[in-house]
Amino acid sequence: VQLQASGGGLVQAGGSLTLSCAASGGTFRSYSMGWFRQAPGKEREFVAAFGWSGNRKYTDTVKGRFTISRDNAKNTVYLQMNSLKPEDTAVYSCAATTTNWGRVTQENGYRYWGQGTQVTVSS
Repeated sequence: VQLQASGGGLVQAGGSLTLSCAASGGTFRSYSMGWFRQAPGKEREFVAAFGWSGNRKYTDTVKGRFTISRDNAKNTVYLQMNSLKPEDTAVYSCAATTTNWGRVTQENGYRYWGQGTQVTVSS
């Protein structure tokens, strides 16, 4: 599976961005899809996941602000980010997995990774 993330950029605090991750080379609907981010000097962290069965999960710091969605017809997963804060600044990466739902917050639960896209939120 190949994953291609896009949509990052520079935005002011309070603004919005939508990230996209297009998949190819696999059966997209059979994968759970996740978004992770890595800020400078920090470890990569889980942001959100959308399971193949329709479950969704978010890290607490983005609940109510970010929305993950997927379009199986387009083999694409999205991350709508609203009310962005400077602390959301990071490289955002998408990933795909067939692991059980209990592991979707774990980086090592994902087999396939896309390249990152930079999100910078200015204060």
